[in-house]
Amino acid sequence: MAKRRSVAARVLASYVLVLMAFALTALFSVDSERRAAREAELLRTGYVPLKFSIQTAFEAQNIVSDKLNHITEAGNPNDARIWIETERRARPKLFLEIRTAAHGLGTLSDGQEQALQSEIEQAATEIEQYLQADGEKFARLFEALATRDSQKAQGLQNELVSYEVVGARHLRELRDRVDREMDNLVSSARIRERRSIAVLVALSLLTLAVGIGVSLYARRVLRPLGAVTDRAKVVAQGDLTPRKVIASSDEIGELAATFERMVAAIARANADLVQAERLAAIGEMAAHVTHEIRNPLSSMGLNIELLEEELSGAKGMAEAQQLVRAIKREIERLAELSDEYLRLARRPTPNLERDNLADLVREVVDFIRPELDKAKVSCAVEIEDPLPSVAFDEAQIKQALLNLVRNAREAMPPSGGELWLRVGASRKGDGVDLVVDDDGSGIDAEVREKVFDPFFTTKQGGTGLGLAVTRQIVEAHGGTIACEARVPRGTRVSVHLPRG
Repeated sequence: MAKRRSVAARVLASYVLVLMAFALTALFSVDSERRAAREAELLRTGYVPLKFSIQTAFEAQNIVSDKLNHITEAGNPNDARIWIETERRARPKLFLEIRTAAHGLGTLSDGQEQALQSEIEQAATEIEQYLQADGEKFARLFEALATRDSQKAQGLQNELVSYEVVGARHLRELRDRVDREMDNLVSSARIRERRSIAVLVALSLLTLAVGIGVSLYARRVLRPLGAVTDRAKVVAQGDLTPRKVIASSDEIGELAATFERMVAAIARANADLVQAERLAAIGEMAAHVTHEIRNPLSSMGLNIELLEEELSGAKGMAEAQQLVRAIKREIERLAELSDEYLRLARRPTPNLERDNLADLVREVVDFIRPELDKAKVSCAVEIEDPLPSVAFDEAQIKQALLNLVRNAREAMPPSGGELWLRVGASRKGDGVDLVVDDDGSGIDAEVREKVFDPFFTTKQGGTGLGLAVTRQIVEAHGGTIACEARVPRGTRVSVHLPRG
């Protein structure tokens, strides 16, 4: 049995699915914005100050190199000396600013920038130590310039220029390293921006698709409700024809199935009411007609018997005696027919008593076996032991069973056939099932629907009352009776008697 899923749970699940898709898009957007903001902050307060401080140190180093290049040719070397000494005294502060900016870069970023911070701080310290080592040479240069020792000053100048160029090159490399990191950061941001746009578009389309899918799903879930509404309008107009229910394992599907069961129950109730009214009218008419003809039939039967006695001793009256016997048979047939009408008119009120149904079945079979043998019909009896206890009217159930067996016998061809009678507990355990099977020619589906209707018969000379009376008896016991085709051939009549 399929697990029942409520409409509320399914709608909530659909809403949660849409919400999850929206939340995924929103979270990705928030993450992208946060990363962009962090990188912007990293550029503004990390890389830009760091590059600016390195650039300042590099420009100061260029000033030293420029003044140093022209110091031996200057008309007043003291001015160049003042510039050089001023820049050299500012070096520790400039390199401190580089290390401070690098340290700030590490505090704003993740592990990659922290590694870069360490490398820049170490490089700045090494460059500072390298440049500070030229103090002695500058002192000797300034002394040579003061004593006007041109040859010595020129040699020291060349050495210092080469030394300072190496320091400038290290600063330029450090600046280029920072530029590359900034370019990489910007490139990564652009790539991430394009990727974010693509992902946002995809997530937006996914959210739209989920929304459309949920809408279609909700429409499909609620479709049976519209069908039930339309069905209710049709039923209100009097159409009680059973309809196929749209399969759905939720409240709406259960409502549709329950509604169709209700319509079927109303249709059955209407059919039973019509049948009851019809039987009541037929019974009333049959009772009236039977009452009117039973007395004349009794009188005619008595007179025919007297006439038969008078003719029995007379000679030459053989033909008359034959005619009298024929009249007597017809009177008896009319009497039996009137009895059947009376049984139909008098709706059975069973006198329910708990008894052994198995003994009754065996008794009926023994009683009717001569008829079956004469018709070349074999009868097999299968009785489950033990049988559930049921309450029944012995005379009425005996009559019903005789009707069923005789009806099965009459369905056999002249060459005979087989008949099976099975009695056992019902599958639901709520009573006893009695089944009569035959291997006759069978009954068409259209005919099977009418076999229990009064006066309906396919047999020549039949009254159509036997199965109608049988149905009355079974239903008076609170049971059910059904007729169906038997595989591979023949007919099956099933009777269910409930526990009393």
